[in-house]
Amino acid sequence: MNGEKRNFDKAAASWDAKPERVRLVKDIAQAIAGEVTLTPSMDVLDFGCGTGLLTMQLQPFVHCITGVDSSQGMLDVLQAKIKDQNLDNVKTCYLDIEKNGVLEGSYNLIVSGMTFHHIREIKPLLNQFSNILLPAGHLCIADLDADDGQFHENKDGVFHSGFDREKLAGLIREAGFRDIRCRTAAKLTKPVHGGGSREFTVFLLTSCR
Repeated sequence: MNGEKRNFDKAAASWDAKPERVRLVKDIAQAIAGEVTLTPSMDVLDFGCGTGLLTMQLQPFVHCITGVDSSQGMLDVLQAKIKDQNLDNVKTCYLDIEKNGVLEGSYNLIVSGMTFHHIREIKPLLNQFSNILLPAGHLCIADLDADDGQFHENKDGVFHSGFDREKLAGLIREAGFRDIRCRTAAKLTKPVHGGGSREFTVFLLTSCR
């Protein structure tokens, strides 16, 4: 793990070029749709949206989705997708919680895919989620199971080597969420340091306000 923040602006232009990354997000989106009924009246927040891979997967099924990220470069890529497809139900918002950014608005669903391992302090973010999630709303967090630090070649800005599902569920419960469920959302195999390859699993934790 490394305390240095990764330059996601620099990575933004080629972010969507990896097929395995796109496939992973599709699996996460399918897992979310399997746990939460997506409806045309639903307002959604995608926290740590990056280039909007997950945002764009969910967009057709909801009223409005707002992609929030701390990388303007990533948001610029998403904004280009919005313009190209002439979408009027997708918004972008630049916000850096490490610079005291505060989430605003009210949402029926908050999703976050493969972002939590980049968050230094989990509890304050969960408290922010609790403040903006409407009653009976859902929170869906997808991230890596504990991986011994092998998943990321570039460990800049990686503050957690995956998560223990039960421990993260405990933090979610402490933030006021209930009915916590967990499932494996995706599996992927990739090369690891020292040679060979390893299968990594991504979980989806779903809870209610």
